[in-house]
Parts: sequence; C-alpha cells; structure tokens
Amino acid sequence: MSQKNETTILGLALLLTVGIVGGGVWWFTNGSAVKIGNTIIPNQETGSNSSLQDRISFGEKTLTSGNISPAKKEGVQAIAAKSYDRAIANFTAALKLNRNDPEALIFLNNARIASSKSYTIVASVPLGTDPNAALEILRGIAQAQNQVNSSGGVKGVPLRVGIANDDDNPEIAKEIASSLVSNSEVLGVVGPNTSDSTLAAGTIYTSGQLVAISPTSTSVKISNFSRYVFRTVPSDFMAARSLANYMVKTLQKKNAVVFFNSQSNYSQSLKSEFVSSVSLEGGQVSGEFDLSKADFSAAKSLEQATKQGAEVLMLAANTETLDKALQVIQINQKKLTLLAGDDVYTAKTLEIGREQAVGMVLAVPWHIDSDPKSDFPQKSRQLWGGDVSWRSALSYDATIALIAALERNPTRLGVQQALFSSDFSTTGASGTIRFLASGDRNAPVQLVKIVPGSRSRTGYDFEPVRSSAIKN
Repeated sequence: MSQKNETTILGLALLLTVGIVGGGVWWFTNGSAVKIGNTIIPNQETGSNSSLQDRISFGEKTLTSGNISPAKKEGVQAIAAKSYDRAIANFTAALKLNRNDPEALIFLNNARIASSKSYTIVASVPLGTDPNAALEILRGIAQAQNQVNSSGGVKGVPLRVGIANDDDNPEIAKEIASSLVSNSEVLGVVGPNTSDSTLAAGTIYTSGQLVAISPTSTSVKISNFSRYVFRTVPSDFMAARSLANYMVKTLQKKNAVVFFNSQSNYSQSLKSEFVSSVSLEGGQVSGEFDLSKADFSAAKSLEQATKQGAEVLMLAANTETLDKALQVIQINQKKLTLLAGDDVYTAKTLEIGREQAVGMVLAVPWHIDSDPKSDFPQKSRQLWGGDVSWRSALSYDATIALIAALERNPTRLGVQQALFSSDFSTTGASGTIRFLASGDRNAPVQLVKIVPGSRSRTGYDFEPVRSSAIKN
C-alpha cells in the first residue's frame, strides 16, 4: 500500500473516531445537511440505563440532546406544571429560534390540547443512540399532527403525540411496548425504527392488540408477522430486486460481493434478498463479508473481492456498521461499482465518502424530487425550512394512516380493522397508502445516486436515478 493511501486511511480512521460533525447536522432528504447548534450526542438522561419513566414524554420533559434553548426548557416546565398558556408561548418562542425541532412542535400541539379530549398515539424512536434518524422520523409525525390539528382534528378531536426513546434496543422497545399497551389512552404507535426492535416489540403490541406502524423497518421477516404490525416502507425484497436489476440490466455487470452485518435483521434480510435477486437476473454474488466481525479488514476484503472477479460492491450495512462500510468506500477508490441499501443514505456518507462515493447507487423508499406532482415537498419545506428525508416522509405516511383509521373508528380494535379493510386508502407524502394482508404496503422504491452538488452543503448530494436510465 502506498504512503499516500496509508495517510488517507489513517485520516479516515481519525474522522470516524472523533465524529464527523463540528456542529451537528440536520439531515435533509436530497442529501442536505445543515449544521445547527452543538454536536448531537446521546443525552445522559435518556441513556440505556434510564428508567422507563424517563423514556416517555408528552411534553413534561425533553428527550432530545444537545443545547436546549431557555424557551424550550421553560415550555417543558410549564407543561409539567399544567400551565398550558405559558407552555404555548414558550414553545412558540423556541420554534422561532429553531424551526426544525420536531419535539418542540409536537409539545406545542400537545400544549394547545391542554386537558381537552384527544386521541393519543406514540412515536417509538432511537433518540438516545441515533438522534439524527429519530429527529427525521419525528419531523414526519410532527408535520402530520400539526396538519390535522390545524384543520380541526380527527373529526373535531385533536391528536396528542407522545415520544418514547427506545435506543433502537429490542429489549427496551419491548419494555416501552408493554408500557404503551397498559395505557388504554394510546390508540396507535409509529415505530419502532429498526427491524430488530419492531420484531421484538411487535410480539407485545400483538398481545396487547395495539397497532404499530413502522416507517423504517424493512426486513422480510415482518411480512405476515402480525395482524397488528404494519409498515409504510417497502420491504427489502423490493430494494434488492431494484438494485439487482440495475446492476445486471443497466450496468451490465454480473459479479458482486456483499458487505453486511450478521447481527442485524435488516442487514441480513437485505443481503439475502440481494443474493437471490442477482441470481434471478442471471448474475452471481461471489463473496460475503461480515462487517460485524472484530477482525474485519476493509483492505483485505477488497483484495479478496478483486481476486474473486467482483465488479460490484453491495453495501448492506446498518447504522452500527456504517463506519466500516465507509472505510470500504474510501479504500475502493472508485475502482469497483458501489451499490447500497437505505441505511447508507445519511449525511455522514456524504461527509466521509465525498469524491470516493460519487456514482454510488442506493435504493431508498422515497426522494423529495421523485414526484413533481406531490405537494408534500413544498409543505415540508415551508414548515422546516429545508428538504426532509425519506424517513420523515414515511413517518408522515404512518401517522396519516393512523389518523385515517381513527376517523373510521377511534378504538384500538377499530384502528386495526380499518387498516386491514380492503377498502382502506388514504394519501400520504409518497402517494396512496393501503396495506396488504401481510401488513406490507405495496409501494416501489426509488434509486438515487451520489453526485457533486451544493444543496447538502457537503459538496455532494443524492439525486434520483431517472426511470429512463433503468433498463427493465
């Protein structure tokens, strides 16, 4: 290895160790990341050892980390004291200082409800361990709540939203599920985020007959898992088929290797579906490399992949193994074609991958520029001051689906029956929302490519791969 390459890799390792953001990032869907406030770090109060009571809030405590403005702190204290007029004033002031804070907007809408009758749903998100993804999810939920309450509520009844920090930990997600099931006021849940947590908590939601709609869990194991577990995001089957088709038909390449995390249900699912899909397209996956192994070496793996004749590197990494996947991108030096799943769709990939990631194609559920007829992009930009991510759009859709079900019958059983009904249909950010008997949503995925660009403020962006560029 040359001295120049060694220096590059050492520099990358240092970046991955100390973190990528000198001032925190707010992620926007088109690849945008705006640096605001201080670096986002796990809140000590919401760490893995915190009690269940510390993990759930309707406004009486904040679960987000970083600098909290005095106005937001006072708003939280006011809700805890049931001083709702004061809370409204404080959260309004807090949002003027930081308009893209979804927690503050949710708490503002909850304060406006005060002690009036309301319908309650709860978001189960990883604020303690993956705050950026959690905030993306909360933006979609907050936008839907703000929209329905501003227009008179669910048939005149406002929507109250709680926030639960599950740390993307299956055991904690189960504890939160048990708590929500025992609270008869809770009529639906948006989340959890990861497939592992959704599968774990889903058993509790099922036994408690409480609907949970995940906007982000893609494992094929969730299909037909439960009559109470739904999702607005397409399964890994759809993403894998799209990537395999693009690889073989458009890129005219037949040999791939896959990097995945054997400890992640999502990563395992995407890897397995991709292997099957490539085979069906007439190609082959000649090697699999487990990013979770302690002795994983990006350099050695790439050397082996090259010897096996690989033309394509497929990154089925999850959040926990993203740093190792980024090492693969850097060491590859654009020699082999890069494909990836939706967990690689982050600001961090643009920050670290930079020029070495240009040209990589990812399969994601939605992109803000993919449907010029939708009014959701304009409305979300007006509300948040920037472009939201696919996680926000699919979380908005999950909330809209719950709202539509509540309009039919505002009970737990009524929500479940409405979502399963053959005539259930509503419109969300990504088009028509209806569910199959499996709990899945029959929706396509969007292929996006990393290109040089200015909107993200990183110098790089994600942009849609137009259908004309994809050969069927």
